[in-house]
Parts: sequence; structure tokens; C-alpha cells
Amino acid sequence: MPQANTTEADHDITERRLADAWAELQAHSDSGNPLLADAYRLAFADPEFLLRRETRGIRMQLEMLKPDLAQQQLGIENTIVVFGSARFREQAEAEAGLRAAEAAGEPRAIAKARALVRNAHYYDRAREFGRIVAQYSAHCPESEKLFICTGGGPGIMEAASRGAHDEGALNVGLNIALPHEQSANPYITSQLSFKFHYFALRKMHFMMRAKALLAFPGGFGTLDELFEVITLVQCKKSKPVPILLYGSDYWKRLINLEVLVEEGTISPEDLQLFQYVDDPKVAWEAIVKFYQLPVG
Repeated sequence: MPQANTTEADHDITERRLADAWAELQAHSDSGNPLLADAYRLAFADPEFLLRRETRGIRMQLEMLKPDLAQQQLGIENTIVVFGSARFREQAEAEAGLRAAEAAGEPRAIAKARALVRNAHYYDRAREFGRIVAQYSAHCPESEKLFICTGGGPGIMEAASRGAHDEGALNVGLNIALPHEQSANPYITSQLSFKFHYFALRKMHFMMRAKALLAFPGGFGTLDELFEVITLVQCKKSKPVPILLYGSDYWKRLINLEVLVEEGTISPEDLQLFQYVDDPKVAWEAIVKFYQLPVG
């Protein structure tokens, strides 16, 4: 019998032979059909199935794997994580907000706007720190580069991403889906802008590549991430890294950690797990000293 015509591509050992589940879903959507449960649909192309309570473990695995693979592909192995308030704004924006609040004459709005003006310098300092890290890494071998990583949102996160972006450097954003949608800031490298559902998986990604943590003034989210890192290092679940609290006046007014020593709930040496800094250059110098980084 005559043989069927074939091409070299038919026998390419690297050819992917999985069904194109995405194309199937797209065609289903284009035809106007709702994504209802369907026993015949491929399991990994069935959103109804993937969102069941019983498949939560699979979703968590995927949420771990997707950002990990993407960062590996772009050579992101060492990060400096920057936390801080999502509410802070750069100086010009904060001052414009204050003028608008004063024109409206609403006391609570005016007080809030004045606080944003007072704290706008933190935005500038986070942006400066992002530039410092990017400038250093621009001259490093690929394996030794340091990349800014933030929670991906506005405020301090935007500022640090923006500083790296100013220098043309890659930077990572690990955003989280919230009831009131928080969109990714525009300065994150698009291939490294991720959205998480699970806070736990997001926290793991913060620490997987972190070589230092710089915490600017912030709210509950910043405190949550900060104490998570301090606890991991204290309990030796994570290797020691520089933990830097930017804005000593803010942090010392907010938390009197010496009380924990006085009451015997932590050891005196636990206070050495972190240090206060008040200048982006000092923060960077602390990281350089910790790792004995070569500087020009």
C-alpha cells in the first residue's frame, strides 16, 4: 500500500502533542456558551472542575509553579523585597490631593491629605532605592544580579518598581486578588507581574528568592509581611537576610519591641535580626556589608 505523505514536522521529537485546551475554551466562549460543568471537557480545561473545593491543592501547586517558572526563564534568582504602604503618593500627587481636599472643605479628607503630603518623601526614597539596586546589578554577571520585588500595587510598591524601571531593569510584582481590586502598577516588568489568590503562596514567593527585606512605613499588610520574615529567620526556617526598617521614627513610635525582651517573650539577640535605616544609601550599604558585595 502507498505510504501517506508526511513531513518532517510529523516526526519532530520535540513536538507537543497535548490537545489545545485553550483553543477549545476560546471557541466555546466565542460561540456564546457559558462555562458550565461538562463531563466531556478536558479536566485541565474545565474551570468549573478546577474551582471545586477538592481541587484546592492543585490550584495551590499551580500558583506556586507559574511564577517560579516565569522567573527562572528570565534569570530572576536573587531579589530584594520592598514592602510599604500602598496609600503613599509622590509629592506632586499628594499636594494636588491636599489642594482638592481643602477646596472641598471636608475635615477628614483634609487630615488624610495632609498625612499623604507628610509621607510623600517615602515614595521618593523607595524610588531612589530601586534605582540604586538596578544601577549596581547592571554591571553584575547574570547569576549575581539583584532584582527589586514588591507586592505589585501602588504607593511604596510602585515607587520601588519605578526606580528599577527608570534604569531599564527587570523587576517583579507579586500582586494579590482583593475584594476591592488592586491593579498592578505600570512599572512592573510585564512578564513578571503576577496575581495570587492565596496569601500563603504569595508569601512563599517573596521569600524564595529574597536576599534582603526593606520595609517602609505601612499598615497591616506591611506588618504581616515583616513579622512573617522575622519569625522565619528567628525560627531558622529561612536563612538570615538583612531586614531593614526604613523610617526609624515611624517604626519606633509604632512598635516598642524592647517590651518583648523585658517580658521574656523573645531573647535580647532577637533584636539583632533587624535594623533601622533612614537613607536609601544606608539601606543599600547594609546589604553590601552583609554579603560583602564588590562595589566600584
